[in-house]
Amino acid sequence: MSQNQATPLMPHATASWLVDNTGLTFEQIAGFCGLHILEVQAMADDLAGAKYTGRDPVRAGELTNEEIEKGQNDPTYKLKIHKAPVQIQRTKGPRYTPVSKRQDKPDGIAWILRNHAEMSDAQIGKLIGTTRNTITAIRERSHWNIQNINPKDPVTLGLCSQRELDAAVAKAAKKAGIETEVVPDSKLVDDKQALIDELKKEREDAARATVVAAQEAEAEAWLAARREEGVPER
Repeated sequence: MSQNQATPLMPHATASWLVDNTGLTFEQIAGFCGLHILEVQAMADDLAGAKYTGRDPVRAGELTNEEIEKGQNDPTYKLKIHKAPVQIQRTKGPRYTPVSKRQDKPDGIAWILRNHAEMSDAQIGKLIGTTRNTITAIRERSHWNIQNINPKDPVTLGLCSQRELDAAVAKAAKKAGIETEVVPDSKLVDDKQALIDELKKEREDAARATVVAAQEAEAEAWLAARREEGVPER
């Protein structure tokens, strides 16, 4: 898909809906939503889809049933958006990052500093959505939480897309006069496994927390019933 082609207003939610409700290929869905195919694969494997409430692009007026039918009949067909949503452009300040992801920023910054030293602070700040002071503190190891910062791929952390990272690295390399090779998709296998492992851990942690909360609530209810019966607590 051309980088200039419009994408749905809520790409992840739209992709989740398309995975659950159509017979489109992962590649078609990824192309239409502007995502990496591994992100769509994770949704289909039920590792990420639970994090997004599906958004019907037909109801939103961004895709027609006829277009979906064309795609299902021809796996090579590239879906065309029916009506491009109005995109809100940020002209100043760093990119917005969800609160749940902000604690991961230092890990992503450390990974870039270690693996792509050719990138400038301005590029890192724009890609991750952070400040030069934070980048400098991590580089100089003066960050207040430096002992707990572990370099992690910002794509795996969900701080940026693989396409955005590749573009930033290529731009920095070109400016620095460094020759780069095209990285084959097979190299992304490790990133996919890391993403799957992380999503599994998050789901397991959430399940354990739910069980603990239920047990605590049951115990509280039992104690309350005992108090109402006048039975002293031990």
